[in-house]
Amino acid sequence: MPLTMNREVFITCAVTGSGGTQDRSPHVPRSPQQIADSAIDAAKAGAAVVHCHVRDPESGAPSRDPVLYREVTERIRDSGTDVVLNLTAGMGGDLLFDGTETMNRMSQRSDMAGAEERVAHVVECRPEICTLDCGTMNFAEADYVMVNTPGMLRDMAARMTASGVQIEIEAFDTGHLWFAKQLVAEGIIKDPVLVQLCMGVPWGAPDDLNTFLAMVNNVPADWHWSAFALGRNQMAYVAASVLAGGNVRVGLEDNLWLDKGVLATNAQLVKRAVGVIEGMGARVITPAEVRTRLNLEKRAPLAR
Repeated sequence: MPLTMNREVFITCAVTGSGGTQDRSPHVPRSPQQIADSAIDAAKAGAAVVHCHVRDPESGAPSRDPVLYREVTERIRDSGTDVVLNLTAGMGGDLLFDGTETMNRMSQRSDMAGAEERVAHVVECRPEICTLDCGTMNFAEADYVMVNTPGMLRDMAARMTASGVQIEIEAFDTGHLWFAKQLVAEGIIKDPVLVQLCMGVPWGAPDDLNTFLAMVNNVPADWHWSAFALGRNQMAYVAASVLAGGNVRVGLEDNLWLDKGVLATNAQLVKRAVGVIEGMGARVITPAEVRTRLNLEKRAPLAR
């Protein structure tokens, strides 16, 4: 497929994630205030969208406590900073085992929840966007599986759609895009769709360019998409995504480093991405322009 460079690009900043990075950098935000402040700084640096997880404020461990999501949402909206809020709905499908000889029972470390519970914070906080990890897959950990069955995805997507929130498909491999098309065909997700191509996440799609273009070529022409890669290839994929016609994602969820030996903040990663995009002759668009493009409704501060 011939590539058509995107000259009107929006940046998503993935602020903190759910990986075990909280003790690897002092810049990874933990508390709702830290997460909100980092998201606001990223928005001021040029991010039109902020993608937020929450963490236990003390330990930094990933959490899905609706109270924490509500505080993050309130702090961002009350700040008056214009930014599109994107909340994860990826938690609650963490299946772990205690070794290969105990596969007949899941570990007590597992976190498995029903569809209603997994989207409760989305229904309550009503962000403009929420994510749907569109498949089950192995991750780098030896005995961990991210579980998203077709039935669970249909149920979650229907609840998200009913709440009036735009779904962002997180696709870790081409099969996830295949199933996203099926959700559209069944009328569960409205067309056109917003997609995030997740590259280099073990053991999903590797971040080589051939695989990346295979992912791009499986996105319908009328859908909106962004892409990211983990670690040192994060900024390279800013350029690759723009060149291939997409939008970009950066942030501490995916990469902790600004340069070799230099730990980054979210705002610094966004500023670096802005430089790459503008250096290619493209323009970074605003939250208001993203809402127009994606037909989003700007949300008011939550009622107390």
